[in-house]
Amino acid sequence: MDQNNEFLEEDEDELYEHFRITADPGQSLMRLDKYLSHHLKHASRTRIQNAIDTESVKVNNATVKSSYKVKPHDVITISMAQPPREPTEILPENIPLNIVYEDDEVLIINKAPEMVVHPGHGNWTGTLVNALVFHFANLPTSQNGVIRPGLVHRIDKGTSGLLVIAKTEYAMQYLAKQFADHTTERTYNALVWGELKEPKGTINANIGRGFKDRRLSDVFPDGDHGRVAITHYEVIKPMRYVSLIKCNLETGRTHQIRAHMKHLGHPLFNDATYGGDRVLRGDLFSKYKQFVDNCFEMLPRQALHAKSLGFKHPKTKEWMQFDSELPADFQGVIDKWEHYLQHK
Repeated sequence: MDQNNEFLEEDEDELYEHFRITADPGQSLMRLDKYLSHHLKHASRTRIQNAIDTESVKVNNATVKSSYKVKPHDVITISMAQPPREPTEILPENIPLNIVYEDDEVLIINKAPEMVVHPGHGNWTGTLVNALVFHFANLPTSQNGVIRPGLVHRIDKGTSGLLVIAKTEYAMQYLAKQFADHTTERTYNALVWGELKEPKGTINANIGRGFKDRRLSDVFPDGDHGRVAITHYEVIKPMRYVSLIKCNLETGRTHQIRAHMKHLGHPLFNDATYGGDRVLRGDLFSKYKQFVDNCFEMLPRQALHAKSLGFKHPKTKEWMQFDSELPADFQGVIDKWEHYLQHK
């Protein structure tokens, strides 16, 4: 690339990457698709064309066609579905999937609790990706043959709920753009410690990797570090020492809800990573502590569920909306807590 090219930081939470390229002062007229193929050596022509077709490429802040002639000083911005990082041969595994919806372009999965989405250190098998590779032979692959089973977003291992999977390269790019533009709808249910002062509100505080522990996400309310993160929350059911809330994500940072709720003083119930795996509200008399420990055993993970998901369909352009019920472990703890309060 020429010296005017600037690589923009990849959003670590979603599977897409951004670029900005400024054409040289002496740039001769050249078709946009040809220009990008020359400057984005790692990207296949298919990826570039899909980005243009889905209006993920802009020149001077305007959408253009492949035939547009790049001129000197043009500023080109590109957002593309992220290619896979790991040169792996992913082992297909016959793991049952809870398929909510499927057509030629997309697949909606209701992920079970404790299932890892993508193979990685310590979790090379038993993942959602291993299951997808077994059940779906023609999911998108990168140009070098590395398996990329349509991931455009992820949820944590301990989080249950809805995920959309792209079944074609075009669908992957079209969905990735929606996640990048924050035009999808994602609603989560969470059980948090304590009763919130306000029945609804918005947390607008940057999130970034922790300085002390890079595996954690820290909140930087002054905006001096991290990236913009916005969570809208509303209390569904206050239960004295805990509250069932719903959260709508405007952005999709790593551990966003978990980090934001801890910052607010209401960590997720049984979230060991962010301090929610001990009694944080209520007296510490033995009967109550035993009750909480029993709830922890019923729900051995953070109390977070990706309940609803909405997006525009890649082909029909119609709005698709999906909803899911709370899994048995999550609902069981809510029922148990309500029963405890009634008989207290």
